Amino acid sequence: MRDGAAARNAAGATAGHGGPSEPPRPRGDGPAAAAGADETSGQNSGHHGGGSGIPVGGTGEATAARREGDRLRFVGAATRRIARGIDLDEIVLGLCRATVPTFSDAILVYLRDPLPVGDERPVGPVVLRLRRTDRLRPIDDLTDISSTIGAGMDLAGAAGATGELDFSQLPLVGPQGDLPAAELCEIRPGGALAEVLRGVRPVFGSSAAARAALPELLGVDHPLPRGNRAVLAPLRGRRRVIGAAVFLRSPERPAFEQNDLLVAAQLATHTALGIDKAVLYGREAYIADELQRTMLPDSLPQPTGVRLASRYLPAAETARVGGDWYDAIPLPGSRVALVVGDVMGHSMTSAAIMGQLRTTAQTLAQLDLPPAEVLHHLDEQAQRLGSDRMATCLYAVYDPVAHRITIANAGHPPPVLLHLGGRAEVLRVPPGAPIGVGGVDFEAVELDAPAGATLLLYTDGLVESRLRDVWTGIEQLRERLATTAQLTGLDHPPPLEALCDDVLDMLGPGDRDDDIALLAARFDGIAPSDVAYWFLDPEETAPGRARRFARRALTRWGLEELSDSLELLVSEVVTNAVRYAERPVTLRLLRTDVLRCEVGDDSPQLPRQRRARDTDEGGRGLFLVNRMARRWGATRLSSGKVVWFELPLPGAQERR
Repeated sequence: MRDGAAARNAAGATAGHGGPSEPPRPRGDGPAAAAGADETSGQNSGHHGGGSGIPVGGTGEATAARREGDRLRFVGAATRRIARGIDLDEIVLGLCRATVPTFSDAILVYLRDPLPVGDERPVGPVVLRLRRTDRLRPIDDLTDISSTIGAGMDLAGAAGATGELDFSQLPLVGPQGDLPAAELCEIRPGGALAEVLRGVRPVFGSSAAARAALPELLGVDHPLPRGNRAVLAPLRGRRRVIGAAVFLRSPERPAFEQNDLLVAAQLATHTALGIDKAVLYGREAYIADELQRTMLPDSLPQPTGVRLASRYLPAAETARVGGDWYDAIPLPGSRVALVVGDVMGHSMTSAAIMGQLRTTAQTLAQLDLPPAEVLHHLDEQAQRLGSDRMATCLYAVYDPVAHRITIANAGHPPPVLLHLGGRAEVLRVPPGAPIGVGGVDFEAVELDAPAGATLLLYTDGLVESRLRDVWTGIEQLRERLATTAQLTGLDHPPPLEALCDDVLDMLGPGDRDDDIALLAARFDGIAPSDVAYWFLDPEETAPGRARRFARRALTRWGLEELSDSLELLVSEVVTNAVRYAERPVTLRLLRTDVLRCEVGDDSPQLPRQRRARDTDEGGRGLFLVNRMARRWGATRLSSGKVVWFELPLPGAQERR
């Protein structure tokens, strides 16, 4: 367990017989040990020189001055070692490594379970859990300890026979994880341990308070050392005691001195404050991470004519919180809006702004605004949030019927389109200015979206890092997509999930400076033969014409058994549209995995389902739609509204 175990054993054996000895060889990885070794280089000193365990030399006042100097240097090195830790385990490990073997031969660190965070008050009993133990020398064979201390003699008897218990013969942690010291300890209000912890200051194990408190902490069967060879130090954070540390020395070493209590107090204070900060940092990082993840979509929709896959990776531990987001929003007419954005900065504020912009984008998408208009309104919203609230965003709308995609960009990296034949193309989209700049016009472009192609939207964390610029990263991404397509074959596109994983594999060790959002869309489209579209004048004859058109389309598709249901529902929805429309009503049927009917008009008023009374002549249309359709809904558009419903195809399992 320790590199200097053999040297320490030899030194302890010599000191135990009263002869001259070399100072204990400090661990090479301990800053406190290094400080003590440098300071005593060339001195002829031993354990008898000082109770701190740090070698000293000289006599009289010079010895006392050197001893205090060594203590100060040790405390400085030990506290620096403790302060280097960021999380809880690193801080506790720093305390153990800094004190063993320079200050003590063994240490036990107990912490409250659970640890309180901030100002929260515990509601249950206070419980201490043994968090970590450390000791100077391991015992390789623990199967015959009784033969070492005397046949038929228990541990307490061994201590009584020798006057003091030799801790070098007893491990703090056995090879199977068995603990001679208690792993859990509940602090009894008004008990001896509670009184010592309330006193805050470290105490010798030989004091009356400690001898009553240690059995409560370590267990009644745990042997206690004689003399001042144990120090019980409470660990007090900013507001309350959060644990305790027990420092132990073997009989081969001088006992603790009065000034060693000051050393233990310094170590305990720095450790407790570091633990407090680590717990607060961990809770804050957890809250920020959960905040961002809850603002991202739990699952992606599965709209008709397109398949979707996504990935999100947080940044490195030093900057886990970011403002990257993605979204896929179903739109009227079987279209879908694809959004990816990146709020500048890494903080909880960035995550909160991301959530606000994402909500705004969803609201604007439901209004069916053009992509450039959506970015314009997002820019206005970002300016209302603050003058320094900036973000990049790319907003695209895919139409599976027209096999076209319309894209508008606000300072975001351009998307990459992977064609069916394996060619990867960086789309030429006007870059635009980031959201939040203000006073900038956004331009949208309309491009072909052939069936079988895959569109990849991403944030700059995927292609930009300290080791490469953004355009180098985009070129590497394009080459990676082309290589993946070559491996899977040119006659069919690569699987979406595997494609996303393969794209993320291009990240190197130094490429995680920023969080990453990735959205992949596979364009399947809807064939023209599966679409039927009509315009109906807002007249009384419109419902009858709609029924005839629907019947002909079902006959052409071989779905005659749906005629009765479809004609009834189409008649009800078209009748309601004609009642309020002033311009021609649109009727569209789509045959995919379901039969979808869409009726559009220029009235912005959305229909509401209500329960008709027995004496009412109308008001039952939407009730029939709700009862007979698999799904239905109504969406307000900038030019009116669309009411739609879906019927399951014959032979398909109905999922209501």
